[in-house]
Amino acid sequence: MKLSELLHGHDHQVLHGDQDIPITSGPCLDADRVTPGSLYVALPGHPEGGPEAVGEAVARGAVAVLVEGPDPSGRPADPGVCVVRVPDARVTTALVSSRYHGEPGRAMDVVAVTGTNGKTSVSSIYESLLRISEGARVGVIGTSGARTGGDPILMPRSVLSTPEAPDLQYLLACMRDRGSASVVLEATSMGLLNHRVEGSFVDVGVFTNLTQDHLDDHGTMERYQEAKMLLFQGMCRRAVVNADDPVGATIPAMMPGAVTTYAIEADADYRATDLVVDASGTRFVLHHGERKYPAAIPIPGRFSVSNALAAVAACHLLGHDLEGLVDALDRMPQIPGRFEHFATPDGVSVIVDYAHSPDSLDKVLYTIRGFAPHRVLTVFGCGGDRDTTKRVRMGEIAGTYSDLCVLTSDNPRYEDPEAIMDQVVPGIEATGTPFERVGDRHGAIALALSSARPGDVVLVAGKGSESYQSVGDDLLPFDDMTAVREISRA
Repeated sequence: MKLSELLHGHDHQVLHGDQDIPITSGPCLDADRVTPGSLYVALPGHPEGGPEAVGEAVARGAVAVLVEGPDPSGRPADPGVCVVRVPDARVTTALVSSRYHGEPGRAMDVVAVTGTNGKTSVSSIYESLLRISEGARVGVIGTSGARTGGDPILMPRSVLSTPEAPDLQYLLACMRDRGSASVVLEATSMGLLNHRVEGSFVDVGVFTNLTQDHLDDHGTMERYQEAKMLLFQGMCRRAVVNADDPVGATIPAMMPGAVTTYAIEADADYRATDLVVDASGTRFVLHHGERKYPAAIPIPGRFSVSNALAAVAACHLLGHDLEGLVDALDRMPQIPGRFEHFATPDGVSVIVDYAHSPDSLDKVLYTIRGFAPHRVLTVFGCGGDRDTTKRVRMGEIAGTYSDLCVLTSDNPRYEDPEAIMDQVVPGIEATGTPFERVGDRHGAIALALSSARPGDVVLVAGKGSESYQSVGDDLLPFDDMTAVREISRA
C-alpha cells in the first residue's frame, strides 16, 4: 500500500520525498524492529526509537519516516526516503496501522474492557463463554499476551497490556486471518490516552470500576478517570457499564441510548442476587428482563460475579444466546493468576491472584476470610516506580485480614526492593499482625508454605500469571504458581 493511501484524508505535510512510495513492512515505532519497506514513526519520547533514531531506522531499510514537529536533524539526504510531518504522531500511527492491515476490527466483533480491576478476568470469561457455549474461536489481547482460539500469538516481549498501535493492529489482523469472529482486548488508561486503541472499530466498551491506581502516570484520580472515559467518547458504539460503581453510573449520560448496565446492588439490565460464596465458587441468580436464571461461577467472591455479569452482558449484547451463556458459566476453567487455586499435599489451600492495588487486595482477602476454615497467610509486595501512596494502605489491608504476612519483592523495577518494603511495614505494624520480610520472592512463598498448617489458606498476591519479575532493565523469569507447585513438591 502506498504511503499516500495510508494517510489519505488525514492532515499531513510532505517534507521530503515522494509520498506515493510503497510501504511493504508496516508502521514501526522501535528502530531495532524496522525491516526493509517499513514506515518508521519517530515518536517523541519513545524509549526504543524517537527522532534520534531516524538514521538507524533508515539504515535498516525504512522507506518513509513520520515525524511530529520539525524535520529531524541528521536525517540522510536520501531522495528515496519520504519524510512526512503530522500534528499528532500517535493518532496517525493508529490510523495508518489499521489501514495497513486492512482495518481488521471491521471484520470482527471487538470488545474493549477498561477499569482499574477486572479487565483480564472479564476478557477470560468472555472468551470461555463463547468457546464453551458455541465452540467459537475468540481472540484475546491483554496482560497475559495475545491468543486466538487458545493458541498464543508470538510477539516481542512487552509489559504493555494494551500494545502499541502497530502491534495491536497486527494482532487483530492475525486473529481475523485465523478465523476469529470476536476479539476482546484490555484497554488500559495509558493505552487509551496514547491513542493505541483508535482505529480498532470497538463494538462494545466495557467499564468495570475505578479505584486508586496508576497515579504515577496520571497524577490525580481526576486525570486517571478522564483517561478511562476516553473509551466512551466516540471510540465505541455501545457500552456495558458497572452501575454499582459511581464512575460507571455517569457513563449513560455520555452515551444516551447506547449503554447496558450490570450490577449487584443497583438496579440494572443484568443483575445478580442471592449470592452464596464458598471455596469452590459462587452461586447466584441472574436477572434480565422479566426472567431469572440460576447461575454459578467457579471463582469465589462478589467481584467474580460482577466480572461474570460484564462478560455475559457483552456477549448477549452482541447477539449470543443468554441461556447458553449462563449455562457455560459454571463450566469455565480457572483463570490463570486470577484467584487461581492450588491444594498442596499437606492440605493447604494456595490462591494466586494479581491483586496489586488496595481495592483489589481488599476484595480478594475479604472473600478468602469469608470461607477460610483456619488461618490466612498473605505473601505480597508493592511494585517499584509506581504510586507510592498506596503502599501503607496495602500493608494495612494485608494485616487486617491476615494471621501472618510475608512481605516480599514484587516488580521492583528501578527502585530498591528493601526501600519499598520499608514503606509498606508501617501499614502492617499498625494492625498488630505478625509479619516476616523476605526480599527473595521464591523464598517468601516457601516461608509461607512451610508456616501453613492443614486447613490454612495462603494468598500469593501481586503478580498473578506474570511470567517475569521486572528488576532494573531485566525481565527475570518468575511465575508465582510455578513456584508454589515446585515448593509443594519438594
